[in-house]
Amino acid sequence: MSNPLDTKIIGRMAEILDKNNLSEIEYEDEGCRISLKRELNIAPMAAPVPMPATVQMPAPAAITSAAPSAPAAEVEEDYSKNPGSVKSPMVGVVYLSSDPNSPNYVKVGDTVAEGDTVCLIEAMKTYNPVKAHKGGRVSKILVESGDPVEYGEPLVVIE
Repeated sequence: MSNPLDTKIIGRMAEILDKNNLSEIEYEDEGCRISLKRELNIAPMAAPVPMPATVQMPAPAAITSAAPSAPAAEVEEDYSKNPGSVKSPMVGVVYLSSDPNSPNYVKVGDTVAEGDTVCLIEAMKTYNPVKAHKGGRVSKILVESGDPVEYGEPLVVIE
């Protein structure tokens, strides 16, 4: 009596396994446990997936960054070596004001004193003030609120 039932259940389980592309299925009823397993041959499918992504990634980057990249790279290089650059002390997200409804800490043309807050860096839910390392006039703001920043990245230029 249990053999015909087992055969029907096994057949249905095999159908479910194939239709849903599963690798394993189990059924248990009244102390009878049936488990079907199969190896899925996904290696051939996995190999081509990364290759097109790798091939496609450089092409758009080369197209989009070919023209703007050169001036942007020169600008970043100049400001990173500029002694008036206020650099990010950490990796995080920069905010130019204490909240969206408040004015920015500084704007181009403002005069700041050494120790004045020029922006905030949020890292791990903590807002860290970034202070001016010298007094002077703000000549450039190189970031926008919400931009991710890296350690040492120039944020503001003071002359």
